Amino acid sequence: MEEKKRFEYSYSAKQQEEIDSIKKKYLPKEEAAKPADKLEELRRLDKRVELTATIWSIIVGMIGTMVFGTGMSLVLVFETSLFVLGIVVGLLGMVGIAAALPVYRAVLKKEREKAAPKVLALAEELSKN
Repeated sequence: MEEKKRFEYSYSAKQQEEIDSIKKKYLPKEEAAKPADKLEELRRLDKRVELTATIWSIIVGMIGTMVFGTGMSLVLVFETSLFVLGIVVGLLGMVGIAAALPVYRAVLKKEREKAAPKVLALAEELSKN
């Protein structure tokens, strides 16, 4: 009786995910950009909405921080001549810093309203399955 030698190997889920991620790097752009399933697309939409709001609030907060720093510099470096202007500029910077959270909330609300129809349609499809 002749024994046939065969090589068999099964991948684990973790290895399969790694293989898929490497494979996506080599696929043409339009194939790699398609979401694998509806749940992944739902997660991507939700993440995009939150990321947009976060980016805008960081931009506003950074600008406010730079204006505040300019005001501090005016107060500390030009103690006599630009002291009052430095205080005014510093207060404007504080307003910019304080505006970061309201900007986040406003942009988040706007982006959620924009993405709501698609997100709700995907969620409805997923809940039926």
